Amino acid sequence: MALAGKTALVTGSISGIGLGIAEALARAGVNVVLNGMSEAAQIAETRRPAV
Repeated sequence: MALAGKTALVTGSISGIGLGIAEALARAGVNVVLNGMSEAAQIAETRRPAV
């Protein structure tokens, strides 16, 4: 199934397994909506573009 161009909401995506899933989806070309509770600096770092 092609995922590029789709949008996914990943809960708990600021750290741990949720972050890993969000990063994998972003690498596959998915638009990822992050959701989680953390400090503002950590959230800003998580929003960086996937490499």
